[in-house]
Amino acid sequence: MKRRLLLVSNSTLHGAGGYLGHCQQQIQEFFGEQVKRILFVPYALHDRDSYAKTAREKLHSLGYEVDSIHEAVDPVEAVRKAQGIFIGGGNTFRLLKTLYDYKLVPEIQKRVLQDGIPYMGSSAGTNVSTISINTTNDMPIVYPPTLAAMGLVPFNINPHYLDPDPNSKHMGETREQRIQQYHEELDAPSVLVRHRRQV
Repeated sequence: MKRRLLLVSNSTLHGAGGYLGHCQQQIQEFFGEQVKRILFVPYALHDRDSYAKTAREKLHSLGYEVDSIHEAVDPVEAVRKAQGIFIGGGNTFRLLKTLYDYKLVPEIQKRVLQDGIPYMGSSAGTNVSTISINTTNDMPIVYPPTLAAMGLVPFNINPHYLDPDPNSKHMGETREQRIQQYHEELDAPSVLVRHRRQV
């Protein structure tokens, strides 16, 4: 089965029309007319109700109905019935822990890799679609049982990638140096995705 993923670096971009404004055309092309309802996963943020409201309003304006998984009586069943899945951004550690807590990782893997439903992620939702969350920019505010992610793609992604600024007076590590440190330990490929970009 051919996998279908739209992996977005960021969900908001200054001056680009608000939430998902910079990639709304790609979203419509990706989900198309076959998908009528999208299952939204707001687990990366603490205020899930507000996050779901934001996603619902935007996706509804693009012609899609939205079910938020946090409102479902049975999250596993919600994944099993989903026509398409969108996992939003926030804290990657919180997101991955919650996916494991609710036993959703194997369910999403099956739906995307075997059933071929479309999967969209932004930021943290992009991170958890990869081999692991080792290259996330987020702070480990909670601890998932493992850093292994869903493996929907055979590489890691670093969203929000910033090129080193040669004129910067900041003497801290650059994003590039941190990714190099990752590769000193592990050899899985990493894709660096700048703002406004998607894979």
